Amino acid sequence: RCIPYRYKRNSDGTLSTDLEVLVISSQKCQKMMFPKGGWELDESKEQAALRESIEEAGVIGKVECELGKWDFMSKRYGTFYEGYMFPLLVKEELTLWPEQNVRQRTWMSVKEARDVCQHWWMKEALDILVERLTSLQQ
Repeated sequence: RCIPYRYKRNSDGTLSTDLEVLVISSQKCQKMMFPKGGWELDESKEQAALRESIEEAGVIGKVECELGKWDFMSKRYGTFYEGYMFPLLVKEELTLWPEQNVRQRTWMSVKEARDVCQHWWMKEALDILVERLTSLQQ
């Protein structure tokens, strides 16, 4: 599970300190979320996070240090899952990607993403990311 992010560009092409995050629509409905999915036995959590970001959101980047681990209930299966969230500093946005026909992707401000994101644990991870990036800038 990833929070893809980037810094907005100023009109002169330089990077600003304004953060944008990428959210995607769910396949089943128009709910917005961050890329997520399970990981295969032959890959690390970081590799899985990058793979899911490519498959679901069509972005490639640098997977950074884990934001934390959350336990949440799957409505579909009625069981508890562990979710690990990683920041992904986006380096490249693909024009073609595996799930482009079933998902919308949208760059938005942190505030907008917090408002549209359905899952409490994703909001919490977003807050941790913002806190981390803010303290790095100071």
